[in-house]
This record gives sequence, C-alpha cells and structure tokens, in this order.
Amino acid sequence: MTVPLSVLDLAAVAADGSHSQALADTLTVAGEVDRLGYRRFWVAEHHGMPGIASSAPPVLIAAVAAATERIRVGSGGVMLPNHSSLVVAEQFGTLVALHGDRIDLGLGRAAGTDPLISSTIRRGAAAEAVEDFPKQVVELMAYFGVIPPLRGGQGDRIRAIPGHGDAPQLWLLGSSDFSARLAAMLGLPFAFAHHFAGGRTTPLVFELYRREFTPSAVLSEPHSMVAVATVVADSAAEARRRTLPQNLVQLRMRTGQLPQRIPTLAEAEAYQWSDAENAFVDDRNAQQAVGTLDQVRARIDELVADTGADEVIVAPQGPTVTDRLHTLRALAELPD
Repeated sequence: MTVPLSVLDLAAVAADGSHSQALADTLTVAGEVDRLGYRRFWVAEHHGMPGIASSAPPVLIAAVAAATERIRVGSGGVMLPNHSSLVVAEQFGTLVALHGDRIDLGLGRAAGTDPLISSTIRRGAAAEAVEDFPKQVVELMAYFGVIPPLRGGQGDRIRAIPGHGDAPQLWLLGSSDFSARLAAMLGLPFAFAHHFAGGRTTPLVFELYRREFTPSAVLSEPHSMVAVATVVADSAAEARRRTLPQNLVQLRMRTGQLPQRIPTLAEAEAYQWSDAENAFVDDRNAQQAVGTLDQVRARIDELVADTGADEVIVAPQGPTVTDRLHTLRALAELPD
C-alpha cells in the first residue's frame, strides 16, 4: 500500500512560452489531477524568476480552487517573512470562506528570491525578518483562532476578518532541520523539500521531526510529507532526457548565472555537457524518482520507507506540459 500522492506545481515558463501559457498549463494540470484523485495541489512562491510564474500564491490558489472540485489546494509555500501575518491570515481566511475545507497553507521562511528583490518586497526590512519566522507562525495561528489570542495583540485587539474561524490546514515547510524542529515544537504537519534540497541525509530530518514532536490542538501525532521531483517515461534513457532542461537550470544557478526561463529540450540537448555535469545530472536524478513507471514506483516506495513520510508530493518534471501530464497519469495508477 502506498501513501497518498499530491502534486507541487511551479508554473514553469518555457523559453519559447509566456506567463499566460504557464498559468494556463497550471490550471490544466490542476484539473487533470483533480480528476485523477490526487490529494493536494500546491503552488510555490518565487519572485524575479523568469522561469517561474508563481509569484502570487493566493491569487493562483483562488484560480485553481475555482477550476477544481474536490482536491485540496494550497501553497508550497507562502514565504512568511515576505508578508504581514495579518495579511496572510486575511488572504487564506478569504480562500477558506470561498472554498471551504479544501485550502492548505504551507509556510516557509526562505525569501524565494535574491537579497535585492527580498529587500524590496519587505520594504527594506533587515534580515532579522527571517529570524522572526517562529513568532510570525505563532501570530498566524492566533489570527486563525487555532491557538488562544496573544495577550494585547493578535486575536485580541487585532482580528483577521476573514481569517478568525476560517483556518486552512497549516503546514510548515523546510529544506533543513530548522523547520522540522519548529514544526515538531508547535505540533504542526511538516513537509520536506527533498526535490531540491534532499540528499542521503533526508531521513534524518524526518527522524528528528518525529522524535521531537509535541502534540497540539492541530495534531495529536506527527504527520509528514516528502517532496520529490518525478519523471515517468517509457525508458530510463528517455526519462533522463526529459530532466535535462531542469537540470541545466540547476547547473546555471550553481555557477552564479542570472535566472532564465526554462530552456527547451533542444537547447538542453545541444548544451555541451561535461563529464562532471553529466555526473551531477545522474546523481541528482538518482536522489529523485526518474525512470520507467516501475522504477519510479520503487523509488517512491524506497523514499517512503526511508523517511516514514505519511504523504508524498511529486514535482513533475519535463520540457512540456504534455510530458508532465504523462508522469501524473502514469502515477495515478499506483494502488491505493
């Protein structure tokens, strides 16, 4: 028996595409995975990234929720230090008021962008805004009425309308042990970004979360999810080929190049891959779930066994939306 599967969508903007097409593709994928029976559909928050059109999660979540019927829709995630906790509570309280118990609010503490854009978003606020993340999470919980009002402040003199009594399902997201510890301390569900930060130490983060978990009004026992980049194709070679555009993006970012749109498959194949770069691709793919359907099934089962995760959220890779839909349709055949 496998764990429930969900989908993380980045609204990828192809080199030969547009923002409109990227967002239309997101809605197409959302409608299909709703039909296929996936549990959740999450969108991310990134700023100033030419290859990602998902910069305003609440707006995109509203569009996805309106275009689907039963699937849970949420953020993977909202980068809370970029925002006022009150505004986030009002935005997601509004989404809950509109769409009922289908809304998830995944929270992260990274900027989702570079320092210049981050400073602009935060109107010059210093880096300690990130260090205030635990306090912001507690404020948000108070605004939603998940915990009692904070004395003299959130939920007492200041109320989120909508928001109070309109709580989404809260998750803490992380790419290190910091958020795992915080999620455990606050008794919240935890989702780990193995799809970009994971390695062979990923299981240790989940073990830490479970070991330090404290029951809360939200959860009586730990609940976790692991994110994994996924490609299903008819052969392992074809699956690897379909990962080349995203892997080229990763390589360019690691060498300090300015972000660009997602290269086409032709551009990625024409790139002169060195032996070291090919080794990078193979090592990264080995940590994810890339290959034939049987290989991907086995890798997801292995990841669940290693981490003890209660859910898996797949980030489908591929140069076109057709490729990504192929992966998601194939995975939908996984047994319940």
